[in-house]
Amino acid sequence: METKPIEIGSWKSFDGFTKRYKHYSPTLGCSMTFHIHFPPSSLTAKVPVLYWLSGLTCTDENFMAKSGAQRVASSEGIALVAPDTSPRGLNVEGEADNWDFGVGAGFYLNSTQEKWKNWRMYDYVVKELPELLSENFPQLDTSKASISGHSMGGHGALTIYLKNLDKYMSVSAFAPIVNPINCPWGQKAFKNYLGENKVDWEEYDATLLIEKFNNVRGTILIDQGEDDKFLADQLMPDKFAEACRKANVPLLLRRQPGYDHSYFFISTFIDDHIRHHAQALNL
Repeated sequence: METKPIEIGSWKSFDGFTKRYKHYSPTLGCSMTFHIHFPPSSLTAKVPVLYWLSGLTCTDENFMAKSGAQRVASSEGIALVAPDTSPRGLNVEGEADNWDFGVGAGFYLNSTQEKWKNWRMYDYVVKELPELLSENFPQLDTSKASISGHSMGGHGALTIYLKNLDKYMSVSAFAPIVNPINCPWGQKAFKNYLGENKVDWEEYDATLLIEKFNNVRGTILIDQGEDDKFLADQLMPDKFAEACRKANVPLLLRRQPGYDHSYFFISTFIDDHIRHHAQALNL
């Protein structure tokens, strides 16, 4: 099976190019797609990378089509990399029965349960994808990387960053699931992917991880819409803020009045996030 990425789409965008690729993932045991936005400066020099992890029900397409992030990424000279949110096409029984679990809902963890053994999005994002980029795209400097995401992807960005402080120079998130062991989305996913032992769940909870991995670089940036219908029951940013305060970790949590959970919210504030990462990546 072809592990080398094959280009399946290309669009000029803000003087750079947004491209889509397909490849076979040995980690996940299926074909996967991902997007890269190459800024114009990548034609003459290596550029740093910002990974974007999307939320429940999303694919690798949503962010590139809806966020408008290419504008500032092009001007700041940063490549954007957006992977898919789960394995696809495996035909595991029940994989598409619920929108918040299975297909489109990988939760950026490594499943320990046999039925969901292919759901290893943590290893895909942290290990396989950077190696793939390094081997096939010489214009990308994968040694200079940051990470961001939305909702489930915000959960992924925060936990991956905290567990790999040597690999990422900065982190940000929009409406992240910061305390999944205490919310319905997280409990459902963790029980199915990780089993009943809640000690295993703690390895993928940013609010708990901040106590272990508090030697972060710079400030964590989070934007949260105050009119987000998931705010109280699923997202609970105050729990993460309190954990950061206790661990003396710098956090900029911006509560945005009137904004919801959608890409209208993300596109409004994405420029700030790109610049937040550009400052760290271009040091």
